[in-house]
This record gives sequence, C-alpha cells and structure tokens, in this order.
Amino acid sequence: MLRRLYDKTMALAAHRHAERYLAAVAFAEASFFPIPPDAMLLPMVLAEQQRAWRLALVASLASLAGALLGYAIGAFFYGTIGLPIMQFYGLAHDFDRFQELYNQRGFWIVLAAGFTPIPFKVMTIASGVTGMALLPFALASLVGRTARFFLVAGLLYLFGPAIRSFVERYLGILTLLFTVLLLGGFLVLRHVF
Repeated sequence: MLRRLYDKTMALAAHRHAERYLAAVAFAEASFFPIPPDAMLLPMVLAEQQRAWRLALVASLASLAGALLGYAIGAFFYGTIGLPIMQFYGLAHDFDRFQELYNQRGFWIVLAAGFTPIPFKVMTIASGVTGMALLPFALASLVGRTARFFLVAGLLYLFGPAIRSFVERYLGILTLLFTVLLLGGFLVLRHVF
C-alpha cells in the first residue's frame, strides 16, 4: 500500500498543476493543515530536479502567505478558529504560560518552528494571539521556511538519484521516521505548553 501511495505521489509530482498543489499545501500547512509541504516537495524535486529552486521558492512564498493567515487567525479569530486548532493539537490547556515565554523569545521560536518539525501553524497562530510585531514575525517566518525548503531542495538537487534510490529502498522506515519526527514536534510543543 505504501509503495502504491509513493508511486502515485511521484506521478502527481510531475502533473502540470503540481506547483499549484504544492503552493496550496504550503499555504494551508502554515495556518491550519497538519501535513507538512515537504511531503509534496520531496517527490516533486525527485521527479524534476532541474525545478528544485523554483519549487523551494513556491513553497517558501506560499508558506509565508499562509503564516500571515495563521497570524490573522490568532489576532482576530482566536476564539472561533484558533482555539479549536490549538485544541485539535492538544495545546490549548496552558496557553497563558506559553504566552509569557513567547513574548520574550517570539522571533526565535517562529524561526525555529519554520525550520524544524515543530508544527508551524501553532506558532503562526500564537504570534497573532500574543501580538508579536508583524515585521519580525514575517521575517522569522520567511527566513525559517526558506532555509528549510531550500535545504531540502538543495540536497535533493545535489544527491537526487542517490536519495531517490535510498527513499525507494527504505520507504517504510523513512515513513516511520518522518512520522516520529512529526509527532516529536507535537510532543515538544506539548512539553513547552
């Protein structure tokens, strides 16, 4: 089943609208969607290495736009939209304590969340709730996401065939590792909250 899903994803990665799908996922993930855009970026770059930098740019800019939506959700719609998202991730119970830390280190928290498996949408919403200044927020979001997506694209560009062989050979283990990292990001947030 995992192999069929991988093959289907690789086929979709070469679809003529694949960039739009990548942009939509990167946008949504930065504000509410649980699946990281890397799940699309990886196969897309593996399918067409020459487009690596363009795809990384698309993911970065769409993610920044989604981050601004997440910020607006936190700033203006926390009670109706943001709180249910935080509850979905199990992070709403001690948000007041987190706000104090966030007000001290918000820029670095957003930057780290943009680059690591920590769920980025939680930080974009938290930035709006805490009233983090918009310019530092946008800068941290842009730097963190751009660094992440260009690193992924760059590694795949340089080592694409070898990485593709590795991914295809160890697909089950890598899927498990990816899931563990994603869940680990959620656990780190739950510990911080």
